[in-house]
Amino acid sequence: MAVLPLSPTPFFENKNKAFWNLQLAGWGGAALLRAISAFANGQPLDFLFIILIASITGFSLSLILSVAYRYFIMQRPLVTWGATAATLVVAVGVYAFIDSWVLELARPQSEAGFVRLFVGIYFIDLTLLGAWSALYYAINFFLQVEQQADRLERLEAQATSAQLAMLRYQLNPHFLFNTLNSISTLVLLNQTKPANAMLTRLSSFLRHTLITQPGGKVTVAQEVETLMLYLDIERMRFEERLQTEFRVEEAATKAQIPSMLLQPLIENAIKYGVSPQEEGATISLLAQIVGPRLRITVSDTGPGVDVGGVADDLPAVMATHKRRDSTGVGLANIRDRLAQAYGDDHRFEIRSPENGGFTVLIEIPHEFADAAEPSAEARSTGEVKPASPSIVESPNPPQKVSPLK
Repeated sequence: MAVLPLSPTPFFENKNKAFWNLQLAGWGGAALLRAISAFANGQPLDFLFIILIASITGFSLSLILSVAYRYFIMQRPLVTWGATAATLVVAVGVYAFIDSWVLELARPQSEAGFVRLFVGIYFIDLTLLGAWSALYYAINFFLQVEQQADRLERLEAQATSAQLAMLRYQLNPHFLFNTLNSISTLVLLNQTKPANAMLTRLSSFLRHTLITQPGGKVTVAQEVETLMLYLDIERMRFEERLQTEFRVEEAATKAQIPSMLLQPLIENAIKYGVSPQEEGATISLLAQIVGPRLRITVSDTGPGVDVGGVADDLPAVMATHKRRDSTGVGLANIRDRLAQAYGDDHRFEIRSPENGGFTVLIEIPHEFADAAEPSAEARSTGEVKPASPSIVESPNPPQKVSPLK
């Protein structure tokens, strides 16, 4: 037999319904408690009618108080509490008068006078309506705090999303500036055919990147697919000087990362690792799951950088003479995006041995994506196959997929 999933609903989601439920339960419980007390003290059955009238009176007065309190709670604190105290005193007086009058009519032979009866009942009714008033304000103040907390959480989420979008959009002009410079150079050299091919691949890359949300996340497989489109553009410039090796463990292919997180790392590796050397360089990417975390390592065999001379707040963007023309956008952007997305729960390290080379290590929480499939473009070109245990890009184009050894 199928079992419907349980989805608990907050009690105060419907405030009107919650109010009436509390009213009926509260005054019904008070009436039941007074009835039990009356039977325990040997009161006759007709005393139940007195209790019923008292409960209906209290129920009705509390409805009037709720209307008044709904107005008072929106005022300044001094007005709220002063008006509440005055209204409560009057309401308790009316409540005690009705109770005393009914009790006097039911038992005319009672030795206690009306005044003494009124004073005695007044304190009992003050306890009831006072507790009801305190509970009313406590619940409403609690709901106001919850609403403010929800509003603050939404505002923080919107601010974070806006910050992530700003950081993401910052990459587009940064990348376009470098790519258009290359196309301009090809045009000046009258190499129109390679320039046209680069423009075509650039349009494919931009079309692919615009699909994802600016502050969203993609799978590692989708990010690698984007990097392959970008590398197709750069291979037009560097040809055999640009060697790449991508290794992605099967478990890491569906892990989620911020979109366009790795592209600046590959761009920096090309600009500062491949471009300065006549023989070029090899760019490596390794993605693996280490315990509950995703670790991504991007390295190149270029000249490296003096990490000791790098500023703390801008890791590896205030470089030595080997990288002095860096604009500081790429790595600083990645650092800011990781801080926005994960707070302190991330790792961002830069390593550059004395014998050359440059490595960036990123470690973030492993967030698994269930429905992670590459686009139709990737499946048609055979660049990424979900069924493959890993993604390995061969050093020479065209790019292939093969198991991780």
